[in-house]
Amino acid sequence: MPDAPQSPRGEHPSTYFVQDRENQEELERVRIQDQMITSAMGGVLPEQTDRTRFQRVLDVACGTGGWLIEMARQNPQMSLIGIDVSKRMIDYAREQAGVARVNERVEFHTMDALRMLEFPNNFFNLVNMRCGGSFMRTWDWPKLLSEMRRITCRGGIVRLTEPEIRHQNNSPAFTRLYEMFQCAMFQAGHLFIEETSGIIDHLARLLTQHGYKGVQTRDHFVQCQAGTEEGEAYIQAARHFFRTIRPFLEKRGCASSDYDAVYQQALTEMQQPTFHSTWHLRSAWGTRS
Repeated sequence: MPDAPQSPRGEHPSTYFVQDRENQEELERVRIQDQMITSAMGGVLPEQTDRTRFQRVLDVACGTGGWLIEMARQNPQMSLIGIDVSKRMIDYAREQAGVARVNERVEFHTMDALRMLEFPNNFFNLVNMRCGGSFMRTWDWPKLLSEMRRITCRGGIVRLTEPEIRHQNNSPAFTRLYEMFQCAMFQAGHLFIEETSGIIDHLARLLTQHGYKGVQTRDHFVQCQAGTEEGEAYIQAARHFFRTIRPFLEKRGCASSDYDAVYQQALTEMQQPTFHSTWHLRSAWGTRS
């Protein structure tokens, strides 16, 4: 694997919806979310039955590195690289790769995917990105998809996974928080339309428009019920999320004047034994012809 250049520590301005890259609470939320999504999807790469063709794999916006580390555990033949704009996330991912004893086959680099993917042409067999909508604006997709195509080998796969914005649940206050989040995501340019499916409904179209062939999709659902281990992890992630996301909501004029009260009411309602929530995600993948 070649050494990937590091982005400067001076840090490029971030379009991520949490501006503080050193935020420990956000790191913990991303770690929990990563595990929930992988579990809901049925594993790291459930739809790809022949993994032997994936010799080199890139994970864009890898966060805390959980997906790549699990890939390394299951697939010793792979060389894996993860990139993220957050140095704090990358440092944590490297630590976890060491704990899992896969650090000889997994590299993590600080890199801004919105500028350039600093890798050779035709290098990777699989390029993966999950939850890129957290920093991608609608006008960013063409450049990144073109960069992904450039660094992917002929016959290689580009795979995107994105969530719906709102979670279907039975807490009125929790629903209000997600309505504020949807408003802010649209105002900031992250959604193609101001709907909960403002990203996922466009994944297949984006891949097709940028020259990927045989585009397919698969839907996934994170199911959460109060009183279960999964439910408690979900509630913990939500608690972190709506604290760290508040500046983003306020900047876009989407936070209600009674935000604190709504947040506390949501926490109360989510602790009720009848609380349940469903989070819908979609994967779309295509082949570089």
